[in-house]
Amino acid sequence: MYKLFFRLVFRRMDPERAHHLAFRWIRLAVRVPVLRTFLAAALAPRYKELRTEALGLRMHGPFGLAAGFDKNAVAIDGMSMLGFDHVEIGTVTGEAQPGNPKKRLFRLVADRALINRMGFNNDGSLAVAARLASRTPVFRTVVGVNIGKTKVVPEEEAAGDYVKSAERLAPHADYLVVNVSSPNTPGLRNLQATEALRPLLSGVREAADRAVPGRRVPLLVKIAPDLADEDVDAVADLAVELGLDGIIATNTTIAREGLGLKSEPSLVKETGGLSGAPLKARSLEVLRRLYARVGDRITLVGVGGIEDAEDAWQRILAGATLIQGYSAFIYQGPFWARTIHKGLAARLRTSPYATLADAVGADVRKPA
Repeated sequence: MYKLFFRLVFRRMDPERAHHLAFRWIRLAVRVPVLRTFLAAALAPRYKELRTEALGLRMHGPFGLAAGFDKNAVAIDGMSMLGFDHVEIGTVTGEAQPGNPKKRLFRLVADRALINRMGFNNDGSLAVAARLASRTPVFRTVVGVNIGKTKVVPEEEAAGDYVKSAERLAPHADYLVVNVSSPNTPGLRNLQATEALRPLLSGVREAADRAVPGRRVPLLVKIAPDLADEDVDAVADLAVELGLDGIIATNTTIAREGLGLKSEPSLVKETGGLSGAPLKARSLEVLRRLYARVGDRITLVGVGGIEDAEDAWQRILAGATLIQGYSAFIYQGPFWARTIHKGLAARLRTSPYATLADAVGADVRKPA
């Protein structure tokens, strides 16, 4: 039904307009008690065998919503109602900003992919912090907060901008993510270099500790799939050195060559970050490399090109304790999380592993 609806309605609409329309429907549905109870029962069944502990947090399962869908923390309960085990909001910047000029979101339907150059459009850390502070949760949901650099802030002042957001948002976050890997803010990816990343992450860690005395808010960094292998290793080593809690692998890619893209050349050449199915192989490769480097010392989150339960299972075997998705949700609709959970539970039951935690990294740990 959803695929038919997508083909007849959403596909004919501007992608950003369709996103806002779907978003509005989700927010309206969760406000109606009987309807949200029915939808949660249908779309978010719980499987005991998928219960997950990560980052010192307990979750119903490992599958969450990646940052970018709910930029301003306005639909956390709605996404939980649809079956996501954690919701990562943002990216949130120090100051409010409109993002890049429209048109800035493109569907590559033939490739089951998206290109976006949104540019961190969001209400700013002060407004989002206030929204989170006033929130009365309907569903128990782990909420991550993804923070990035305000566009007008010079690269050399980026650390202070991140620190400001961390101070405001850490008290309301179950975990914090430093996003230095979006291709849509000029100079942002330069911050992935370890000489820039070390002081930035250290500053955010100190800011979060100041803002939330007595509770250590887990801190993660999100990296790009376009990093060279030696740079992936360098970030992994830095994360261990600084005592980070996790790495999210990966963000969108600026690559186009070698991905076998079938969409119209005019779409493929649009600037911005490519997400979805074409990202699958490289994201998995980066994840395996990270796990081989850090093992169980920090939590890895697998994201990028996850479409079905088999993709999710492969990320777990490659070293991901948590997994996230976004692009495939656009194409597969509200039953997507339910399908992922059902398929993961089935794979675990027929696997040699007693628990999901036992399966994490199993393929990488196998003797050569």
